[in-house]
Amino acid sequence: MADRPRILVVVGTRPEGIKLAPVVHALQAHADAVETRVALTGQHTDLLDQVLEVFALPVDWDLGIMREGQELYDVAQGCLTGLRPVLGAYRPDLVLVQGDTATVLFAALAAFFERIRVGHVEAGLRSGDKWQPYPEEVFRKLAGGVADLHFAPTRQARENLLREGVPADQVYLTGNTVVDALLGIAAQDRPVSNPALREALAEGRRLVLVTAHRRESFGAPLREIFQAIRTLADRHTDTVFLYPVHPNPNVRGPAEELLSGHPRIRLTAPLDYADLAAALRRATLVLTDSGGIQEEAPSFGTPVLVLREVTERPEGVRAGVARLVGTGRDRILQAADELLSDETARRAMATARNPYGDGQAGRRIADIVVHHLTGRPRQTTDWEAE
Repeated sequence: MADRPRILVVVGTRPEGIKLAPVVHALQAHADAVETRVALTGQHTDLLDQVLEVFALPVDWDLGIMREGQELYDVAQGCLTGLRPVLGAYRPDLVLVQGDTATVLFAALAAFFERIRVGHVEAGLRSGDKWQPYPEEVFRKLAGGVADLHFAPTRQARENLLREGVPADQVYLTGNTVVDALLGIAAQDRPVSNPALREALAEGRRLVLVTAHRRESFGAPLREIFQAIRTLADRHTDTVFLYPVHPNPNVRGPAEELLSGHPRIRLTAPLDYADLAAALRRATLVLTDSGGIQEEAPSFGTPVLVLREVTERPEGVRAGVARLVGTGRDRILQAADELLSDETARRAMATARNPYGDGQAGRRIADIVVHHLTGRPRQTTDWEAE
């Protein structure tokens, strides 16, 4: 057992925790072959704590880097200086990161500095615009530049990597682990804990779930989004709009200014993951700028209007479950009015086919990692994405 290869999984934010939990649990099922530990940078705190509890995700190191008013420079410094002694003491054979956050980039760089291999979960997403989403588009490309194993969630992501020159034998098509996480939590059918969501579901009105927090939308774009939501709430009296507000003051301030006090708009704290699954399952429509929700909503056939100018997740748009509507008030109103007024149009978008995965991505990734570190034959095959 002492000679088992070592894996360090690095988690910084709530989405990373959600999407890496299935991988950690799958790796733990291979405990006879590999040792797996988790390092938490603390780029998020309260939002991530919910996920750690819901998914029973173990934490071996907590760097606690979050600071009031932190900037990207602070996160970079905290990750690099905090991970250096962890990597030096543990000496993993592989560092696993997920996605496109500051934690992902700087954990990958720290591993590179120590000559440790890097596995990149959710590799290959590209918007084609380095400023949208900012800074994630650049973060994921740079992290991919030092990665040794690339776990592509979709065929498009795999093609992006191959087109950029990543060797084919380093790229694996796995599906997205968020589908594993969502289906696992939804199957538990937990009672709703958030009072605002519980009340909204009990009213018998249609539910529209709203999430908006992207950095590139701060300022005028967010205000346009909020003005559109208030107008929609005025027009559709049979609908309640639930908005779990991100704690960033650039989001919370204008949200409270423009949306509070309306009888059919409910501002609430961020939902824990079990409540988010319940809201997605029960919603008539989702308005979001979140990447993860673009992947999660199709599991329940819930139509999505994407509040961004570009998306690195075009599969949902092609599958017909999502529309890219941007942040302009008029475009949002036109698209949302149609779906809330025309049930035929809404049903045309409501599809149960999820283009992002089949719920087995975590098992595939763990299997591939064990194969590379130990030489054991693979027990799974790559996902056959449509």
